[in-house]
Amino acid sequence: MSPNNLFADIPENLPDELIETIHKSENIRIERIVSHGQCSDEGFWYDQLASEWIVVLSGRARLEFASPDELVELGPGDYLNIPAHRRHRVAWTDPQTKTIWLAVHY
Repeated sequence: MSPNNLFADIPENLPDELIETIHKSENIRIERIVSHGQCSDEGFWYDQLASEWIVVLSGRARLEFASPDELVELGPGDYLNIPAHRRHRVAWTDPQTKTIWLAVHY
C-alpha cells in the first residue's frame, strides 16, 4: 500500500475551488478542499444535513455563521466542528496563497 499526500497534486491555477472526496463510507465522507481566493456567493449559505469537522492545514480563511451571527478566522492548525443545520458560508480565503482544508462530514 502506498501513502497519499494532502499537499500533492494541487493544480497551479485554480479558477474554482477544488473539492475532492478522499474517503467515503456509509457514515463518513472526508474531503480535501483547496481554495485560492474563492468564497461563497453573496447570499449563499450551507445548511447541511450532516455535521462537519474542518481543519485548515495551510493558508487562511474566514467563515461566517448565521443565527447567531459570527465571523471566525482560521489559520494553519485551526479546526472547528460545525453541527448539522448550522448555517454558514465561506466569507474569505487568502488570495495570495492556497488554503488547504480537510473536511470530515459525519
